[in-house]
Parts: sequence; structure tokens; C-alpha cells
Amino acid sequence: MVLETIFAIAALILGIALLTYSSDKAVEHSVKIALEWGFSPFMTGLILVSLGTDFPEIVNSIASSALGHGDINVGDSLGSVLTQMTLVFGLIPFLGGIFKVERKEIAVIGACEVLALILAVSIAEKGYITRINALFLVASWPVFMLLTRCATAKNAKEKKQVVASTDERHRRHFVIAILGFIGVAIGAYVVIQSVITLSTVFRIPEYLISFFVLAIGTSLPEVVVTLMAVRKKQYELAIGDVIGSCIVDASFSIGIGPLIFPITISGELATITGLYAIFGSIVVVLTLALREKVDKKAGALFIIVYALSYTLLPTCMQF
Repeated sequence: MVLETIFAIAALILGIALLTYSSDKAVEHSVKIALEWGFSPFMTGLILVSLGTDFPEIVNSIASSALGHGDINVGDSLGSVLTQMTLVFGLIPFLGGIFKVERKEIAVIGACEVLALILAVSIAEKGYITRINALFLVASWPVFMLLTRCATAKNAKEKKQVVASTDERHRRHFVIAILGFIGVAIGAYVVIQSVITLSTVFRIPEYLISFFVLAIGTSLPEVVVTLMAVRKKQYELAIGDVIGSCIVDASFSIGIGPLIFPITISGELATITGLYAIFGSIVVVLTLALREKVDKKAGALFIIVYALSYTLLPTCMQF
């Protein structure tokens, strides 16, 4: 039993490390291709980078659903939303620096993120996700992206500077990106197996391990990419990545697995944790929209909201 536990913990750490490194490489080289082709930083962050940094959750969704462990899928995705909106946003001003945000942009993207969460929780509370429900979740993602794009149309009018690139460079970026995505898939499978083992050994529900522990690991790509973007003063890319990733988590990530393999989940746990994720998201969106900046005061508030989940949620689950 002791050896099994040690092996499972080691596998979890190694799996998350592989997920993080592979996802970082995949996103880095995918972004280079996108920017060379002339995509704006904001849309690159909102769509391409958010999908890339969310690839661990997407692969986890498919693999866990295929293995019949739906709680890992939903727990990881909803936990990632809370982690990214509160903890990641909270760490940015302390590790990357302070910067301003546009009220309209934050309000629109934030509203889409909250709506995506409400939709996900309303489906998850039933205790199962059918193919029809999953299709609805997956299809909602491009709708939210379209709404966001229309509301931030000014970016489309900005002059884009296309950087010339050789075919050889494109091939190199493409190959490394593909290898990165393969590494993510392998890491996701290792992580899922270790979570299943730890859940059995410690008799902790898979949902809770996924929500509180696994979500931190699969959110590491967002931390790395966002901090890199802020330090390079690519603030729009950073905002697009964090909130865009949360929209992906609450729609595409949760739905893609059940779309192929319908799942049953712990509806009560999903409802309680999902409602807290909605609360945390509203606090972050309102704070940023009203203050129009990401500073240390806001960051401290977001970190407190995240930390409270470790005390408030277990208490609520006892009743």
C-alpha cells in the first residue's frame, strides 16, 4: 500500500510536469505560427493560446470519460476555472507586474465566462452528461467566441504586421507543436491513472482530488504563458488567455469527452463547487471592470477568494 501510494504520487508529479512542459512548447510554437500569419495578439490569446493551454484539460476530458471516470473530467475543468480566475489572476501583479485593462473588454469576456459556467453547472447538477448535453456545451464555445469578437471589433481594425517566415521555420514550429501535444496526451493519461489510485488509497472522491489538486497542475500552462505575456507587455494576450481558457474549460473541455463517451458524475459536488466558481468569477470580473487595472490589492483579494474555497467548500459538503 505504501509503495503504491508513493508510486501514484510520483506518477502524478511527473505527469503534471510532462503536461506543463509539453503544453508550454506546443503553445509557444503554435503562437509563433499564428503571429507570423498576422493574427492579432488578443484573438491569438483568446482562441489559440487558450485552447493550447487548456489542452491538458481537453485530453483529460476525453481520456477520463473513455475510462468511465467522469468526476475527473468535470472536477478538473471546474477546478481549473476557479484556479485560473482567482489564483492565476491574483499572482499576476505580484510576479509579473501591474497593468491596466479595458472595462468594456473585461465586462464582455467576463460575462461570457460566467454564462458558460452557469450553463455547465446547470447540466452537471443532474448527475450525468448525455451526448446532447455535451454537444450543447461544445457548440456554446464558438458562440461565446463570436460574441466576444463582435464586442471587441476594434482589434480587427488594428493594422496587423505580418512577419515573413521561411517554410523551414514553419515546419520546425509545426513539428515541435505536434510533439508537444503528443506529450500532453501521454502526461494526461499518467495523471488520470494516478488520481484514480490516490482516490482509492486515501478514500477521497475523485472529484475533490481533481478539483483541488489536479486543477492546479493542469493550470500551470496558463501561469507560465500569462506571466511570459505580461513581462513582455503583451497584456491583451494575457487577458485573452486566462479568461479565454476559463470559457474553454466551462464549455469545450467539459463537453468534448461526454460527446464521445457519455458520463455520470457527482452532481451535488459539481453544483457546490460550480456555484463557488461562479461566485469567484463574478468577484474577479466586477473588481477588474470597476478598477480597470490588475494591481496588488486586486491580486490579494483574488488569492483570498481562492484560499477560502479550501475551507468553505468542505464545510458546505458536510451538510
